[in-house]
Amino acid sequence: MDILQITGSDHRSFMAIIQLLSIFCIICVPMEVMGKNGNASASSPRPSVVNVGALFTINSVIGRAAKPALEAAVDDVNSDSSILPGTKLNLITLDTNCSGFIGTMEALQLVENDVVAAIGPQSSGIAHVISHVVNELHVPLLSFGATDPTLSALQYPYFLRTTQSDYFQMFAIADLVTYYGWREVIAIFVDDDYGRNGISVLGDALAKKRCKISYKAAFTPGASNSAINDLLVGVNLMESRVYVVHVNPDSGLKIFSVAQNLGMVTKGYVWIATDWLPSLLDSIQPVDVNTMNLLQGVVALRHYTPDTDLKKRFMSRWNSLKYKNTTGPAGFNSYALFAYDSVWLAARALDAFFNDGGRVSFSDDPKLHDRNRSSLHLSSLRVFNGGQQYLQTILRMNFTGLSGQIQFDLDKNLVHPAYEVLNIGGTGMRRIGYWSNYSGLSVVAPETLYRKPYNTSTSNQQLYPAIWPGENSETPRGWVFPNNGKPLRIAVPNRVSYKDFVAEDKNPPGVRGYCIDVFEAAINLLPYPVPHTYMLYGDGKRNPVYNELVNGVAQNKYDAAVGDVTIITNRTKIVDFTQPYMESGLVVVAPVKEVKSSPWAFLKPFTVQMWCVTGAFFLFVGAVVWILEHRINHEFRGTPRQQLITICWFSFSTMFFSHRENTASTLGRMVLIIWLFVVLIINSSYTASLTSILTVQQLTSRIEGIDSLISSTEPIGVQEGSFAWNYLIDELNIAESRLVKLQNQDEYFSALKRGPKAGGVAAIVDELPYIELFLSSTNCKFRTVGQEFTKSGWGFVSITSFFLF
Repeated sequence: MDILQITGSDHRSFMAIIQLLSIFCIICVPMEVMGKNGNASASSPRPSVVNVGALFTINSVIGRAAKPALEAAVDDVNSDSSILPGTKLNLITLDTNCSGFIGTMEALQLVENDVVAAIGPQSSGIAHVISHVVNELHVPLLSFGATDPTLSALQYPYFLRTTQSDYFQMFAIADLVTYYGWREVIAIFVDDDYGRNGISVLGDALAKKRCKISYKAAFTPGASNSAINDLLVGVNLMESRVYVVHVNPDSGLKIFSVAQNLGMVTKGYVWIATDWLPSLLDSIQPVDVNTMNLLQGVVALRHYTPDTDLKKRFMSRWNSLKYKNTTGPAGFNSYALFAYDSVWLAARALDAFFNDGGRVSFSDDPKLHDRNRSSLHLSSLRVFNGGQQYLQTILRMNFTGLSGQIQFDLDKNLVHPAYEVLNIGGTGMRRIGYWSNYSGLSVVAPETLYRKPYNTSTSNQQLYPAIWPGENSETPRGWVFPNNGKPLRIAVPNRVSYKDFVAEDKNPPGVRGYCIDVFEAAINLLPYPVPHTYMLYGDGKRNPVYNELVNGVAQNKYDAAVGDVTIITNRTKIVDFTQPYMESGLVVVAPVKEVKSSPWAFLKPFTVQMWCVTGAFFLFVGAVVWILEHRINHEFRGTPRQQLITICWFSFSTMFFSHRENTASTLGRMVLIIWLFVVLIINSSYTASLTSILTVQQLTSRIEGIDSLISSTEPIGVQEGSFAWNYLIDELNIAESRLVKLQNQDEYFSALKRGPKAGGVAAIVDELPYIELFLSSTNCKFRTVGQEFTKSGWGFVSITSFFLF
């Protein structure tokens, strides 16, 4: 470049020009710059430049994908004349370095630049801290990577998540666990806000499915291999073999590396990883073979984003983006899509904000001022005056981005949360289904199901077959008896009646009975040993209350219960039952008395109505035959009196097939043939009924069934401890004062024999197996009346499904 020589008068002219330019610049400087150190500043509705901040860890799996996506999005917004005309976005990017302290300092430095929105961070822990800063300064925080569910709390009004919350991911995992029939899982997670809060939601989601987290294995961020080894050794001693891994993508592979060395990625184990694993594998394509060998058989979830043309065009230009990171491989993953959409969300909302008359202006916060000798310069932090209006504008946005529909629900979560269910095998990942909160697990893409009725029923859940660790195609059982485990605690009711079913025994194993025999036979059929010990429930003086026994299993006082436990709805809500091994149901048993025969017993086969109808038909058939025959058959002629006698004689003589009159007409013969067949049926039915009445002992009871028992006011006997007590009160609305507790068969016999007038009961309501055993020794003095009015069965109880026979 040439060097200019300024001399003499030229120097004076040059200085004059400089002064004029200075005055011009002062006049033209935007008002918000002039008021930087004042109490307030304002700009025109459409400023030429608007600052947007980006805060994340650049050198990380998520950061390396997000950085080029953010910068490409800003470029695309600035080059699109239909969005923010006359205004350019200026992206200010700061690196948090995975540090909460540095992240906080960077956030304060970022808002010093008068940003209208901050994009990020990816870390949930840093998001918690920064949310307090943006709340004070009214700057919306759009996070594309912080998935901690607790960030959606009302405590953080300016925090908006542009990715899916782990709340939905944990419910997806709970549906997976239920789909494969497991009941307990072990959670392995990093002990920070992201890990703890995600696993807390998983526990709630599993509880709704009547499953649980049996153990929480937490490790510190950045834990060494030896610390993780010690953790997994302890985990491997426990009974559950279903592991849910919820860690950061930058260090998650350590878990599987150590697990493989310990032989924990083999047949019988189940590993479920959250979205961190697919994000890592997507970002380092092609994946190293050694890495894939660590993950064979793992099932993982990945954010689902529809394969739209918009997404395909972006992915095709990914490798050529000029902003690709040079500090490491900038592999593509779903967080790149969320980051890109975050910029467009901020831009579209800002455009709508300006159209609604919003202005970008900032004012000093009187609560922020510099202390004596402080160098923090808190007074430089200013409040975005239009922050609340801008926030509400963002919440109203609805457009289609690279990741799908960008729209917020009432809880500030993106609508239509969905995940892909992946199975890792060979050198890649195979999709075995989808999950959405609209339809649960399915092999059909979520956008197709959105056009159908809402359906999350258990029968609707479906996935393609998975290959589990150890190249196992069968679904693992999910648990084993641990090396340091204790035998199962099996509760057995200590009955004082009906001991044929279950009772205490002085000989090993301490109990006996039909129920115990069935249980032991089933246990012996299992392909693995099930050590167990029986624990009697009850004081041995009266039958225990079975609802309390079931509650004891639900509260984990016992691992299971074996005995004559009836499967009813209220109990199935808190515990699991095996398939019924005996049919049961409530019946009514009442006293009966013998009906003595009488001289008029021959009339009892038919009712009065039946006798009348039969006689009428005899006369009717006789009249019909007379009408058809009297004109051509002389046997049906004569005086009116003779013809009437002929009709009556002919009709009633057919009962004994002794009629003498012949029929001449064809129609008459057809009528007679049909009638003789009917007479044959009537004779046979009468003969059979009369024979039964005269030869079989007839027993009768004034109680005809449960309906007549309900309508009466007489006392009803119920076995002590039976569910029938609550059923009669709650379901049939029988007064509790009418119910009498009975302990054993002797009390049954005595109460029925005395009857209600002598202090006994009119009938007893109990389960069919007990009644059948009771009636076998009563010499037909009592019998069941009416129909069995409930249908149920006996089953074994467990809080987890140990027994599936």
